[in-house]
Order: sequence, then C-alpha cells, then structure tokens
Amino acid sequence: MTDRELQQLVEKISKDAFGLPFTHKAIFNKKLRTTGGRYLLSSHNIEINRRYLDELGMDELRGIIKHELCHYHLHLQGKGYRHGDRDFKRLMAETNSPRFCSTLDSNKRVVRPVKWLYECSVCGLEYKRKRQIDIKKYVCGKCRGKIILKKSLT
Repeated sequence: MTDRELQQLVEKISKDAFGLPFTHKAIFNKKLRTTGGRYLLSSHNIEINRRYLDELGMDELRGIIKHELCHYHLHLQGKGYRHGDRDFKRLMAETNSPRFCSTLDSNKRVVRPVKWLYECSVCGLEYKRKRQIDIKKYVCGKCRGKIILKKSLT
C-alpha cells in the first residue's frame, strides 16, 4: 500500500464512520516503533506505522485509522480529544474504534532464561538471576547474610 492509497482509505473511513471529511495528509512513518499511529496537533496530519499493516493486516490498520480520526475530528471541533476525555471515549464507542492497537510480534521482548542460582548462607533464601552477580558486593536482603553461588544453570 502506498501513501496515496492510505490517504484514500483514511478519507473513505472518515466519510463512512464519522460522516465528516478528512482534509489533511495521512502518511506512513517508518520511524514509529511502539505505536500504531499518531495524530499531529500542529499540522492535523495522521501518521501510521506500516508494520501494523504488514504484520497484522488490514483490519488492524482500519482500527488504528479510526482511533486517530477520533483525535482528529474532536480536535478540529474544539472538543476533548485526549484519551481520558469524555468526548473522546464517547466517540470511540460510537465508531467502534479500538482503545489500543495489538502488540506486534517483532516488538515482543526476548525473555532470557535463568542461568545463575545463588543462596544465602544464613537463611537459605534463593536468588535466581539471568546475569552473574559479584557476591562480594551484595548481601541477603532478608537477613544480611553472605550470598554464595549454589550452581550455574548454563
């Protein structure tokens, strides 16, 4: 999908869902990372993260566009356009717009497994760690006892 096709889609969704025209620009922004889109207050333009279209499809893109159009139309009408405003919540419900976009698989963090098991020599409290710690620097948080390396799980 090109920026021109995105512009046409945003204009169509604006007309169909809100009954109002979208008279500004809608573009894809490669620099957006953790959000599906954003409405720019100063220029009234809408920027969309292309990865949501590529990874999650057209339905997710339509939801993001509707969400951003809620900000757009309310801001231009001088009403509450922020997420916490009553006007915004009401318009989101009326247009069946999503509050949040889905999480991209490419944004999910890789969870590292536990590799080190430490134990307090006094109370026996176990500490599971992903990274090795300097046992000379730290003491048990419960009893202030000496921490020892029980075993390396690597």
